[in-house]
Amino acid sequence: MVNQESVVMIFPIKYKKLRPFLFIILVLSGLNGFCLSPSNGNGSSAINYSAINYKVDSLRNLLAATLANNDNPADTLTINRINKLAHEFIDVNPDSTLYYAKIAINRSLAIKYKKGIADGMLATGSVYSLMGQYDKAKKNFTGAKLLYISQKDQASLGYCYIEFGRMYDNIANYELASSYFAQALDIFRDLRDENGIATSYHNMGMVADNVGKSTYALDNYFKSLSLDIKLHDKLSSASNYNNIGVVMQEMEIYPKSMEYYKRAVKIWQESKNVQGVSTAYENMGEILMAEKKYDQALVYLAKSMKLTKDLDDKNGLSSLYADYGLCYANKKQFTASISFLTQALKICNDYKVDYNKAVTYNYFATVYNMQADYQHAYKYAVLGKTLADKLGSLGNRSSAALQLSIALGGLKRFEAAYYAQKEYEALKDSLKTDESVQKLTSFGLESNFAEKQRLLAEQHQRKDDLYQQKIQRQGLLSAIFFIIILGMAAILIIYYRAKRRQQNINTILEEKNHEVLQQKTDLDDQAGKLNELNTLKDRLISVLAHDLRAPLSTLRGLFSLLEDDSITHEQFLSMIPQALRKLEYTSDFLDTLLFWINSQMDNFENSAKSFPVKDVVAYEINSYQEQATGKGITLIDTVSPALAISADPNSIRIVIRNLITNAIKFSRQNDSICVSARYQDDNFILISIKDTGVGMSEKQLNKLFKSKVDSGTGTNNESGTGMGLLFCKDLIEKSNGKIWVQSSPDNGTEFFFTIPVGNCKEPEAVMVS
Repeated sequence: MVNQESVVMIFPIKYKKLRPFLFIILVLSGLNGFCLSPSNGNGSSAINYSAINYKVDSLRNLLAATLANNDNPADTLTINRINKLAHEFIDVNPDSTLYYAKIAINRSLAIKYKKGIADGMLATGSVYSLMGQYDKAKKNFTGAKLLYISQKDQASLGYCYIEFGRMYDNIANYELASSYFAQALDIFRDLRDENGIATSYHNMGMVADNVGKSTYALDNYFKSLSLDIKLHDKLSSASNYNNIGVVMQEMEIYPKSMEYYKRAVKIWQESKNVQGVSTAYENMGEILMAEKKYDQALVYLAKSMKLTKDLDDKNGLSSLYADYGLCYANKKQFTASISFLTQALKICNDYKVDYNKAVTYNYFATVYNMQADYQHAYKYAVLGKTLADKLGSLGNRSSAALQLSIALGGLKRFEAAYYAQKEYEALKDSLKTDESVQKLTSFGLESNFAEKQRLLAEQHQRKDDLYQQKIQRQGLLSAIFFIIILGMAAILIIYYRAKRRQQNINTILEEKNHEVLQQKTDLDDQAGKLNELNTLKDRLISVLAHDLRAPLSTLRGLFSLLEDDSITHEQFLSMIPQALRKLEYTSDFLDTLLFWINSQMDNFENSAKSFPVKDVVAYEINSYQEQATGKGITLIDTVSPALAISADPNSIRIVIRNLITNAIKFSRQNDSICVSARYQDDNFILISIKDTGVGMSEKQLNKLFKSKVDSGTGTNNESGTGMGLLFCKDLIEKSNGKIWVQSSPDNGTEFFFTIPVGNCKEPEAVMVS
């Protein structure tokens, strides 16, 4: 089996295609003294999966975002990468090649990028050629060729001609195949593209081998191999080793043939090239068949069959099934032999593999002659001879003539058998003459190749010696430079350490300066707070002096009037409610003040607990319902019982009380006050106390929550201390909440404050004092 290699665009692609070798090898068994050799199928270069997987993964990563979004604008770089990905999949997954090539063509059409269209068509044509759909392949290759010519892209045109040649080689049109390979070679020579030249020689060698020109085939293979070795292209070298082995096998030089196969398989195994290994196994199996070691041959054929089926290589399968058929025939297992040959012939017909078809016809004739079924043997011998004459293969023609002679003899058609035998002997003499010349030539070519390799090795050795001398001279210079660098490094280290010490000292000084500045800032903050507390203290003393004296003076006057009998008992009773309200107001204020003073102490513990906010609101609404009703104000409670908060209940009670009394103070008759609560988010409850009273101006709003507050009189001339909102702000912030207000003149006022959400499953009982 011959291995074929190709380069599409700027990277190599290899695939399998059937190639036969001479038939007259096997010793006749049961054929009246005659024998046939097994046909060799085309070899394959194999897919270097490790290398391809790495390249494919890299390309996929680069193209992932672009391919996921069809709306991305097309650009030539991306299209080239998609086409490269398509070419990488030709031997691995042809369907993927068609998929990516279609994407590349569509995107290229969108921006009128001709090279992108041509590269995509070339990849598509290569897949169709492998699949045996030659009309589609030819259409795509022709389109690519015209685009490359219009763009004057000679390198790509050369690889396009290579694919054209392979297609015609597949369908046994060797004249056109040779023409295209020769055109490709001329292009690559003009471009001095050694990779392309090597590819052209390789393909020209396979065509020569197919038409029986083994000497010319070897010449081209060795030329290609020399370039591959020079370019360090191991996989291409393996393909050439394999194909040189095939030619040696045709010449029955089995030891040399096996030597070249081993060189090829070693490279393929190291690179995990599955298709190459399968090729080598089949070729080795064919050598064992030629040596009548049929059981050992079947072992190698089975290994090759498993790999070839995994690759779905139709050409290779047809070759292997034919080999199986001939091997089982020589083991006298004719039923199995006919079954395998039938499978081989079906694949050849389905995929137009004419050369294998001719081989299979001859194998059928051979098997039927071995069984003395001369009628069937004659039928297949005629078919094989007709096709072999068309293909021009000396080995197939010789084999067909031999089987036809045997079949005619068995049918008692002795005259026709005589002429067939004479034709066979003439072809055999010609074949033997060619073989003798070819053997001598092959030894000459191999010797020339070995001499070239020896000269190349000597050239490399001289370069290595010069390189070593250069290294030695540079070694002395390197040592001097190394000493200088060490000295400079020592100086730099000393400088660096001194610099680091200075930097550490500067850092410490900066930290100390920062600490001093921070302490100054803290002292300034503390001084500010002390001033605020001092102002607050003066304010509290003033409030206490005024607000405590007023109710006490009222009580003293009331009791003086009662003592002097200046008022009647009824008049005294009518004054008591007013005195009680003043006392109650003073008592509430003192409670609030004392609670707030306790909260400022260092040992004050915030007894936060979860409780329904509804309990506190309902209590305060009920407490001030009579006062609100007296002014004609409506109190509204819309708080849900399900809302629980986490805070000190007395703190919240004082805040709500102050805000409700403040709203009553500045509301008029027929106004309303609404208390509501809702979730602000997952962590806080938002509580609102909204009235429709007189509202506040922007100036008044800016004075709220400040240490200096002048409390205005209410709508019924109610007085106040101006301290309530300060207490509210402080208590809310201690509860981890915030408080703010919205208001405008004559549009009412709305106070908001937030409190952390509590656990509403088991709210604790609220003790309201």
